[in-house]
Amino acid sequence: MEPNFSRVQRRALPAIAGCALAILWSLCLTGCSSPAKPGDPSPSVSAPTPPANPASGSGVRDGLLPAAPEKVTFTDITEQAGIRFVHFSGARGKKYMPECETPGCAFFDYNNDGKPDILLLNGADWPEVKTGRKQSFTTLYRNDGNGKFTDVTKGSGLDVEMHTMGVAVGDYNNDGWDDLYISCVLGPSRLFRNEGNGKFKDVTKEAGVDNESKWGSAVAWVDYDKDGDLDLIVGNYCKWTPETDVFCSVYKGEKSYCTPNVYDGESLRLYRNEGSGKFRDVSQQAGFVYPPGKTWGFAVLDFDNDGWEDIAVANDMEPNCLFHNQRNGTFKDIGMIVGIALAENGVAKAGMGIDAADIDNSGRESILISNFSGEGLSLFHNADGKLFYEKSGQSAVASTSLLKMGWGLFFFDYDLDGRKDALVANGHLYHNVQEFQPGVRYAERPLLYHNRGGLNFVEVAEEKGALAQRQVARGCSYADIDGDGDLDVLIANMDSPPRLLRNDGGNANKWLRIQVIGKKSNRNGYGAKIEVTAAGLTQMYRIRSGSSFLSALEQTATIGLGKETQAQQVKITWPSGQVDLYEAIPAETLLIATEGEGAVGYPKQDRKTAPVKYSRK
Repeated sequence: MEPNFSRVQRRALPAIAGCALAILWSLCLTGCSSPAKPGDPSPSVSAPTPPANPASGSGVRDGLLPAAPEKVTFTDITEQAGIRFVHFSGARGKKYMPECETPGCAFFDYNNDGKPDILLLNGADWPEVKTGRKQSFTTLYRNDGNGKFTDVTKGSGLDVEMHTMGVAVGDYNNDGWDDLYISCVLGPSRLFRNEGNGKFKDVTKEAGVDNESKWGSAVAWVDYDKDGDLDLIVGNYCKWTPETDVFCSVYKGEKSYCTPNVYDGESLRLYRNEGSGKFRDVSQQAGFVYPPGKTWGFAVLDFDNDGWEDIAVANDMEPNCLFHNQRNGTFKDIGMIVGIALAENGVAKAGMGIDAADIDNSGRESILISNFSGEGLSLFHNADGKLFYEKSGQSAVASTSLLKMGWGLFFFDYDLDGRKDALVANGHLYHNVQEFQPGVRYAERPLLYHNRGGLNFVEVAEEKGALAQRQVARGCSYADIDGDGDLDVLIANMDSPPRLLRNDGGNANKWLRIQVIGKKSNRNGYGAKIEVTAAGLTQMYRIRSGSSFLSALEQTATIGLGKETQAQQVKITWPSGQVDLYEAIPAETLLIATEGEGAVGYPKQDRKTAPVKYSRK
């Protein structure tokens, strides 16, 4: 099944002795100062010294804002919220590859009422199933407030059966309503235009974005040419159909899901928005048509801060990519050059989810990638805007995640202390993995990393209520569903209900929420860089599509302010080059900024009150 036996061990069949050796080997490679026992919740790691902050005397110590003690828990409110969805993968015992790698999910405000709604992707039966079929639909839940959601799928236009994979949210026609692109396997991927009345219309054919019915995976909207409208990038996995399915086994001759090298990969597609609802496939001229494919995740970032969006790609058992925007309509893959393509041992890992964020308040975006069980998370630190340095061991994310199989992940500041934390959703492929790999489970709990500064991440999920519970997770997302300022979590599970987890206690610290509206730039403001300064410390956040695994994150920026009662300055650099400055914005404000026109602020996010107007400086 694999051309190299060591890769079989890493991907499928590590025995007890091999697993122990892999753990020690991985720890040595990733630079942990002291090896940990398998299953240790928080191994001892020598934390690096946080960088000195130039704002001495401003209340900032060692680059960290004064903050309330971290006493956050997450509460499972799925049932009381009214969410009754159960995912269907299509699995009926044939072990088809696409069954085991879904579902994704999304938070987005489909009806523009200011409350994030929920989209849950679903699977379907395979073509050979002729009887006993029960239709399964992707499901849209409207946020009614007060922690309640209503299923509004019927009649929405989304109530069609699809073998869904990933989802991206974006207003591609700049009409003020967020549209959906959903990637699929066995059939065309779909573009659903938001009609603004609770209805979505399938406009895939007229738009020209069906992905040629390839096995679509990650999707993201990006204005790569900065012409003011959103272009579409579609990831693809491999060449597979039920007719070409291969028999693979990892234990006692029983059929199992195959490793990706059994199949040839499919390349990315880039669709340029031509306006008037039409797109043109520019993949070849842009530099995207080449192997290896096997893509699972996109993170849109500007790694060198040149003002043009780049695309980091997590690939499964193929080198990861960093497509550097050449500012002339083309991209160049420099993943190998900048240091994110391979692990420190020179081997490609099984990349799944990915996100990018400024984790050290340096103004530069670092990258986190989830991988297969036995490989651990990969943290690539952007130290200078030129190269990434793997800090998986130094940060403690490698050792604490080694026995987990990671999928969706994201950076977010769950306790609003001004440092970006990380959450990782986990769950294995093989239902019987414990039989041949003791210490590993099919259902696994998520990982929550609290950022203590200086690239020191401490794994704390077991202390956080519902996060301690095991599940077979895939996609995940975040949003402030209840308007209290802190970020809540949605985790999509395979062949089971999702879990909606309310953040309780995160808003003990202060916050600022920022929503952008582009004018010359795309209306979503994708690509806009937000810099918020409080107590002399500047945090950076980028408005972007993509990230996680087959999922879409809330678009509103949430900035933790610790104990600070105001942001001294908010600076927004738009894709068009427009720069808007705002000063003295009170904490606990929802700031809605329109490109080049000013902003309005709603205290406590209460849109029923008269907004405070802020002029650009």
